[in-house]
Amino acid sequence: METELNIREVVREKYGQAARGESCCGTSGCCGATNVEDIAAAIGYSEEDLKAVPDGANLGLGCGNPLEFADVKPGETVLDLGSGAGFDAFLAARKVGPLGRVIGVDMTPDMLAKARANAESIQARNVEFREGIIEDLPLKDNAVDLVISNCVINLSTDKPRVFNEIARVLRPGGRMLVSDLVLNRPLSEALKNNVEAYVGCVAGASLKEDYLRYAREAGLTDVEIVNEIQYDVGLSEIGEALRSEALDAVASVKVRAFKPKSGACCGSDCCQ
Repeated sequence: METELNIREVVREKYGQAARGESCCGTSGCCGATNVEDIAAAIGYSEEDLKAVPDGANLGLGCGNPLEFADVKPGETVLDLGSGAGFDAFLAARKVGPLGRVIGVDMTPDMLAKARANAESIQARNVEFREGIIEDLPLKDNAVDLVISNCVINLSTDKPRVFNEIARVLRPGGRMLVSDLVLNRPLSEALKNNVEAYVGCVAGASLKEDYLRYAREAGLTDVEIVNEIQYDVGLSEIGEALRSEALDAVASVKVRAFKPKSGACCGSDCCQ
């Protein structure tokens, strides 16, 4: 597989193409089906959700609905990692209301342009979109109540750093609810080194136990999988043998965790 920077550039270019409608990005969302509303319904979004967002916000790129278990409250500040065209950010904005705020972070300029145009189209005043990478978030410490993400962390080559950043920007007592793809078994070298499978959210995915461990080692507590389903990875272009291996290895999970309140136990080693 290529270097970290090269992988990031490949991901940025592929998702830029998806934002511009020039190509698919490799997931079932953009390659395995043609109707993004059907895809969203299949992974947990309601008809009301789909009607509530601007046209073009739902690109069918997620692997679950992180808001389903997030218990978003009015007035909260929510951070969406890899916010894309703004689908989950706009849904969260409805839940936090005018006294709350949603910040979307994405590294792809075309996605940011699309999300900002979508926000303007509905005159959303409690949503903003910032350019940045999820391994070095453009936010101060203790800035948000809730971190969400949808099928994005698997694309990072440094997942421990992502979870460290989540722990840093969460306020004490804040929570994380992310939807992502994880592995139930290791992948073959052929699949791990397939660029299309990486962009398609499979080759970069972590083993399930490693994913949960990264969150715990970042200092988050009560880390748990609140939902797990099988997931159609799409990826017809990588060949039937690799696709079959991917289908067998991958699961879509929703992971919840909390940042300890001030003065509470902070993680794996402070209460020993």
